[in-house]
Amino acid sequence: MTSTLEQLRAGQLAGTRRLKLACGLSEFPREIFDLADTLEILDLSGNALTRLPDDLPRLSKLRIIFASDNPFTELPEVLGQCSQLSMVGFKANRIRKVSGQSLPPLLRWLILTDNEIDTLPAEIGTCTQLQKLMLAGNRLRALPEELTACSRLELLRLAANQLSELPAWLLRLPRLSWLAFAGNPFSEALETAALTDTPSADIRWDELKLEQQLGEGASGVIYRAALLARHEHASRPVAVKLFKGAVTSDGLPDCEMAACIRAGDHPNLIPVVGKVKDHPAGTHGLVMELIDPQFTNLAGPPSLESCTRDVYDADTRFEFASVLRLAYGMASAACHLHRQGVMHGDLYAHNILHGGQGRALLGDFGAASFYATDDRDFRFALQRLEVRAYGCLLEELIDRCDLVAVEADIAAKLVALKENCLSEEIDSRPLFDEITAVLRQLTGAGDRDTAAFAAV
Repeated sequence: MTSTLEQLRAGQLAGTRRLKLACGLSEFPREIFDLADTLEILDLSGNALTRLPDDLPRLSKLRIIFASDNPFTELPEVLGQCSQLSMVGFKANRIRKVSGQSLPPLLRWLILTDNEIDTLPAEIGTCTQLQKLMLAGNRLRALPEELTACSRLELLRLAANQLSELPAWLLRLPRLSWLAFAGNPFSEALETAALTDTPSADIRWDELKLEQQLGEGASGVIYRAALLARHEHASRPVAVKLFKGAVTSDGLPDCEMAACIRAGDHPNLIPVVGKVKDHPAGTHGLVMELIDPQFTNLAGPPSLESCTRDVYDADTRFEFASVLRLAYGMASAACHLHRQGVMHGDLYAHNILHGGQGRALLGDFGAASFYATDDRDFRFALQRLEVRAYGCLLEELIDRCDLVAVEADIAAKLVALKENCLSEEIDSRPLFDEITAVLRQLTGAGDRDTAAFAAV
């Protein structure tokens, strides 16, 4: 909840642990220091700030600071002196300079999306607690090799920069699981080909009748709509996603649209009907099959505390058969995507729609990236990276399933599969076709029944 400057100055916020001020501030209010004994989360997003006070470390309990949508031109060096600070978010500023002195010692989560940064400091390698690094929408031409010391890094967003290559050492980070790199020069040709060479129907804007809004994300707004009959056939309900066009924390909307089209047909992916053509404002859009409303998100996204792991309702439980079906469906979908040269990049429970009994659809291609499938080493490295993300999902499903009633040998094999997927010995991780083979064996489903087993 946003507080007011008047409340702060009147002493009405004494004892608060979380403070959000968005009131056109051009200077840091000194009254914030009155909260030094309790303040842990400070959100100054949406103001006109260009600097932070030199005595900011007086906020000795400060763990999280947000200052998005301000005109900062450099990441304040004083942040590096805040001993408890673990999360720093300066999205959509004008930051060009990031000094090594600006990185706090306990940094776990750094958000610098949509700025003007062309270089990262070598001192990033001293951030050994770093788990999330979000750099989409900058001007980076290279990454410092010192990043190899960040062995706990799990999520990395590099989309929409100026990288000429993805360094091989990056893919050897032992815990890296969620990576996005679309919108860089080295992948541009593949993204263009996905939009121009992949067959996709053009659906004229005047053939669509938008109805109620179903949802909104960082990259666009989804509506229920009617696809009007071209001839004598009746109109049918569809979903339409209209992209906003701005860079998101994951990447560029055009790359997301290209990935959705390139993905093609699979029983565990949301079918794409076609691309929107001739929108009056030139807005890009996709027309997709309308999903039964009984399908809901399997989990919520990571919280400030969980950092990289999804948040489930406390009472979420799964039958063992549902776990196997869901796990198989997601592994099969990922296997299919990698055959198309697409890495999902955000293989998370919060991007899975679940309809009960293990019926599941993988969505949200905002972090998807393209690669050439003829480069065997690169292909396997990217797939094994995503296999670790899959291992996290499998771990979460197993943790919410009662294995006591399951035959011991079958339960042990599923747990072993999860551990292999999570292995920090990257080359020992299975590929997705191996994972699907193991899960087929565990369910007793033969090759003839594969499609029926995966289908939703």
